[in-house]
Amino acid sequence: MLTDRPRWWHTAAAVPAGALPALAFPAPALWWFAYVALVPWMLLLRAAPTPRRAALEAWLGGAGFILAVHHWLLPSLRLFLFPLAALLGVLWIPWGLLVQRLLGGVVAAGRASAALVLVPAGWLLSELVRSWQGLGGPWGLLGASQWQVPPALRLASVGGVWLLSLLIVAVNCALTLLITAPGARIPAAAGVTGCAVLTGAVWLWLPGPTPAGELRVAVVQVGPAGVTQSVEQRFATGERLTRELVGRRLDLVVWGESSVGSDLAARPDLARRLADLSAAVGAPLLVNVDARRSAAETNGAPGIYKSAVLIGPGGPTGDRYDKMRLVPFGEYIPARSVLGWVTSAGKAAGEDRRPGTAPVVMDLPAADGAGIRIGPLVCFESAFPDMSRHLTREGAALLIDQSSTATFQGSWAPAQHASLGALRAAENGRPMVHATLTGISEVHGPSGQLIGAPLPGSASAAAVYAVPLARGTTFYTRFGDWPVGAALGALALYCAGEGVRGLRGGSLRRPAPEPTAPPARTARG
Repeated sequence: MLTDRPRWWHTAAAVPAGALPALAFPAPALWWFAYVALVPWMLLLRAAPTPRRAALEAWLGGAGFILAVHHWLLPSLRLFLFPLAALLGVLWIPWGLLVQRLLGGVVAAGRASAALVLVPAGWLLSELVRSWQGLGGPWGLLGASQWQVPPALRLASVGGVWLLSLLIVAVNCALTLLITAPGARIPAAAGVTGCAVLTGAVWLWLPGPTPAGELRVAVVQVGPAGVTQSVEQRFATGERLTRELVGRRLDLVVWGESSVGSDLAARPDLARRLADLSAAVGAPLLVNVDARRSAAETNGAPGIYKSAVLIGPGGPTGDRYDKMRLVPFGEYIPARSVLGWVTSAGKAAGEDRRPGTAPVVMDLPAADGAGIRIGPLVCFESAFPDMSRHLTREGAALLIDQSSTATFQGSWAPAQHASLGALRAAENGRPMVHATLTGISEVHGPSGQLIGAPLPGSASAAAVYAVPLARGTTFYTRFGDWPVGAALGALALYCAGEGVRGLRGGSLRRPAPEPTAPPARTARG
């Protein structure tokens, strides 16, 4: 029994080892730590005595990663967060098996070179699968930890957050080889050097976005009171803060998510007050309505919608975007007939919100904003690279995310959410405004750079930002998630090769048929 104890401690260490990369994300935001954070976990996996043990340690480490990155969900999901993390941890099992197979034992140069391609590809596979909305979406992709690193943001304009994840895992893999495989140090060193050269070359020689004017955008943040205020009080606070902007030259005013708690068709008095605000400040308002709508308004699909609504001096302009990708458990319960009990175990949605059906690009009606088109997103939709890319391809010059992290104030969640704006801006070469109800609100320029001072969670204020616009199309906007396709292709070739080798090996090992014995002679024969 005593001989087994170290082995089980070895396995249990996978949980904290898997949790380490969370320190690279906000709020700690130790971006450089991402390049070494996977090494302890990979050392455990490569030393696993069997594939079964490697699968177990990959699963435990994946669960540890999810718990660490999403720990701020605990007050809402409570104990349900643990089985959810256990479920998502399964996604790292293929990656753990690759690490054990390619980095375990005595690693020659050829196997090391393959590992530098296949181990990052295996990690990206886990990120891709868990990016599905029903599994929580692409929150905490490893590449997103580089939101404040200008060379990495320039690289994101080439291959999106996916390319950053590949490079980070490749560096971790190379460091693991340098530690454990003396015979593979040349390809390992070449791998680290190649990642550095690629990033430096893109940073130095790839031109940044081409300037195309400026837009003056005001962000109205209700602040901490928005957590406890009634719907009417929240609206009044936003109204008061917006009136403080009168006399300042503005092109657009943006309110946060759930800033309006009543359907404007059912409350024409609120619509008139918003129209008066637009006329007073001389700019359109983009508000966010979180309210029940009737069947007549929704083509027979009544329910609660979260919608970005553009308001001009004459009232709603008719431009409306209904949030398409809802937060699982927060805004709807997947398979409610089976998992409906979660509402009694935590603060899950008591009633499913209704999703929108299509993205919308809006035209600013103000004279100063003539020809400017904006692409709205709501809440965690800013985590999905494909959504902002689609809006950019449809002509959006400014990306806007209306959010509310009111439930998670004081945790890492607001900073994590705000940082996503830098990635989406850099990927598409378009500025992004992250406007929240309770903070943190931020604005990022077309290269992902921070514009002005963020509004912290403690602020109840309206701030004006001179947002630089840009024209042109980034490589990522044009070609999309090509790093994902390349990673899946590499994994497919590897699996096919292993299958062929298995078949050949099986045929070689198959015992030859025994020769047929000659018929025995009998005394009569």
